[in-house]
Amino acid sequence: MAKEEFRDYTVTEDEYNASPGTASWKVVIKDRITDNMFQQVLTRTSDYDVIATTNLNGDYLSDAIAAQVGGLGIAPGANIGDVYAIFEAVHGTAPKYAGMDIANPTSLILSGSMMLRHIGWTEASDIIEAAVAECYREQKVTQDLARILNVKSLKCSEFGEEVIKRMKNSSS
Repeated sequence: MAKEEFRDYTVTEDEYNASPGTASWKVVIKDRITDNMFQQVLTRTSDYDVIATTNLNGDYLSDAIAAQVGGLGIAPGANIGDVYAIFEAVHGTAPKYAGMDIANPTSLILSGSMMLRHIGWTEASDIIEAAVAECYREQKVTQDLARILNVKSLKCSEFGEEVIKRMKNSSS
């Protein structure tokens, strides 16, 4: 489809390898089978800026990629179209943890930040992202990351309070 509909902007990987850097294309299309792509996203991350795939394969790949940086609890999600956009936590509702005050809210917080950035409210997005990053630097984390870091965990609500405290400090 990219070759047919966006020929002025794309080139296949074979075409690129035949004459790298000699044309004015902007996007190199790399076609991969799913099992190979799993390896690629884990071992050659710098080779990919955008991954376009079917929904199920996208779910598998995004979960694998999220695991590389701490897990689903920190991975934000967005579906952005020409007119509408939806921002959501990658992990969904996590019903297993409902009412337990232990789920990591970072995915949802960062999804909200992406939404704010998408609508042009970058200052608010920057404040949110900086507050979350500061919590992580200080190892103020929920149980999923506390296990990895071997530190004391915060409840979901406590983590939220820590983020808010840092947001208030950055805006004063």
